[in-house]
Amino acid sequence: MSGWDEGAVFYSDQAQFPRGGPGGDPSADLTRHSALRKFKEFLRGFTGPAGDFPYRESLVHNRDHVTVAIEDLDAFDAELSDKIRKSPADYLPLFETAGSEVLASLRSKVAGETGEMEEPVTGDVQIFLSSKENCLSMRSIGADYMSKLVKIAGITIAASRVKAKATHVTLLCKNCRSVKTMPCRPGLGGAIVPRSCDHVPQPGEEPCPLDPWIAVPDKSKYVDLQTLKLQENPEDVPTGELPRNMLLSVDRHLVQTIVPGTRLTVLGIYSVYQASANQKGAVGVKQPYIRVVGLEQSRDANSNGPSNFTLDEEMEFKEFAQRPDAYAKICSMIGPSIYGHSDVKKAIACLLFGGSKKRLPDGVRLRGDIHVLLLGDPSTAKSQFLKFVEKTAPIAVYTSGKGSSAAGLTASVIRDGSSREFYLEGGAMVLADGGVVCIDEFDKMRPEDRVAIHEAMEQQTISIAKAGITTVLNSRTSVLAAANPIAGRYDDLKTAQDNIDLQTTILSRFDLIFIVKDVRMYDQDKRIASHIIKVHASGAAASSKNTDAIEGENWLKRYIEYCRVSCKPRLSEKAAEMLQNKYVEIRQKMRQQANETGRAAAIPITVRQLEAIIRLSESLAKMRLTTVATPEHVEEAFRLFNVSTVDAARSGINEHLNLSPDIANEIKQAEAQIKRRMGIGSHISERRLIDELSRMGMNESIVRRALLIMHQRDEVEYKRERHVIVRKA
Repeated sequence: MSGWDEGAVFYSDQAQFPRGGPGGDPSADLTRHSALRKFKEFLRGFTGPAGDFPYRESLVHNRDHVTVAIEDLDAFDAELSDKIRKSPADYLPLFETAGSEVLASLRSKVAGETGEMEEPVTGDVQIFLSSKENCLSMRSIGADYMSKLVKIAGITIAASRVKAKATHVTLLCKNCRSVKTMPCRPGLGGAIVPRSCDHVPQPGEEPCPLDPWIAVPDKSKYVDLQTLKLQENPEDVPTGELPRNMLLSVDRHLVQTIVPGTRLTVLGIYSVYQASANQKGAVGVKQPYIRVVGLEQSRDANSNGPSNFTLDEEMEFKEFAQRPDAYAKICSMIGPSIYGHSDVKKAIACLLFGGSKKRLPDGVRLRGDIHVLLLGDPSTAKSQFLKFVEKTAPIAVYTSGKGSSAAGLTASVIRDGSSREFYLEGGAMVLADGGVVCIDEFDKMRPEDRVAIHEAMEQQTISIAKAGITTVLNSRTSVLAAANPIAGRYDDLKTAQDNIDLQTTILSRFDLIFIVKDVRMYDQDKRIASHIIKVHASGAAASSKNTDAIEGENWLKRYIEYCRVSCKPRLSEKAAEMLQNKYVEIRQKMRQQANETGRAAAIPITVRQLEAIIRLSESLAKMRLTTVATPEHVEEAFRLFNVSTVDAARSGINEHLNLSPDIANEIKQAEAQIKRRMGIGSHISERRLIDELSRMGMNESIVRRALLIMHQRDEVEYKRERHVIVRKA
């Protein structure tokens, strides 16, 4: 028994039938033959519910692969499907042989009409299996499932390069040069090489030694093979555990169909392989992996083309888009459990639908994605919006500012453990290509990490040059960011720049900037409180219940996907003219204001903002499935732009920018009095100072303004929560 475990021979994936039946080998042979015959009958003669022959037709159209539903096999012959489930490694090769034989018989008839009756050359047919049964949990798969068919779901996190896997190895004897071909085990298994050469030596010839064989790689046969890493879906991971992952091997036509970040459901054979020769440890311990025989991408990650929509869905979507209240209805579906914030909801609707991408003749790409920044006080439902978008957008990635580095957002270079070569792993911005990246706590990110997003936001690509890899990755994503002001709360006594701790370079890349304030108003507080209590008490949104078929985030998700795929609106001539006039008008106002006050505006209105308004108009047209953006859409886009970005620019203390001359004079006098009252380095209570100056006949609001202006010029400083004022040099 010595050496029973060398080359991992103690299990075998070869199509051999150890349990052929009571009669030993002849009956085993019979089962094989009859199984092959039954498989051929199934492919030729299985009729679908409509009376057609689905497998025969798909074989004629796709000559190299066919997808078989296990349920159909069940209906045709239960014993056969049971065998496929129990020992798939034995029966699948038979099924594939049957497939290529059926294909040959189907195609010979076609060739016969040309007059030449030669047999057509048919290649191998790959059989994919699909099944509607429930998925197993990755944690529950153990030794009981060895060499059986299992079905699991998860997210792919890595994909290797395509390798060539030998199916038949050609061996050459060192001594007598005789050639032998050995089959290889499928999946990650190797070939079993015989110890001795069976050549009979002639008289005077030297007999072949032990282990004479050397492999000839050029003459062997190969198929493509790729390994994937599948990680558990986040919702399936038990509390407090780390997600598990499983190795998958895919071959032939399944290679390079999957990109990392896709959600998959995999049907495959649970098998084992010897990890590596130099690994220390018990020889009998093997690494498990799954040899994939069928996979389907989950519907949420599928965004390739409009083919996924049924005619009924398309009719329903088109009907909905014609409704006069479609825009309002969509906005009411966004964050239904969040009270108020109607403009933020409209902006998020625009972000989800997106504008139109344009490619100019000289190869320049103009982005169609809309970026939104929510900036404001704590507990104003910013993170709720982000979580909602993550669930609703067809592709979305959610990250938090402090926990994400530049490499995690863009792409990192990783060294492969076995081959020691470098490869790229995409980060959040790459995984969300064609979707939305939600970044929470945007202000807490390190500035050097935030810079990594600049290129992705405007140029829609990520360039990498490290570890000998120079490449450009696509990241056509919208960014939805949430941030808090500097002091945690928004301080109305400071200017917009002092409140927002972000550089102008990144602010100008956001199309809409919303300042969300927690305003204390009796009526509004009462309504919000009753809404929240209702949500907690009944577990449902306290909005008026619509008995409408159009409900739920899933419907919205499909509608967004449909609009993004099928509608690419452009501006109409009227709308373009109106946009041009409005833009020129705004710039003129800005110039006038700058001339009057001698200062530039807090948020400059540049060509980027003009493009933002164009994108907003297009996305509003896309919601209604119209191909042209009309002046009404431009009006609404301007309104959104005014209540968000322009409002943010004006917020805070900007009254002293447009002062009348006499008020300016009064403020100057107040400043002179304050300086006379306070020596350099002295400190005084604010209340006392204001009282003293009021007694001298000055207006309290003028004194407060003067103090603010001096504070901005850094002439005075506040101490002890703004109670005490200190005069600086």
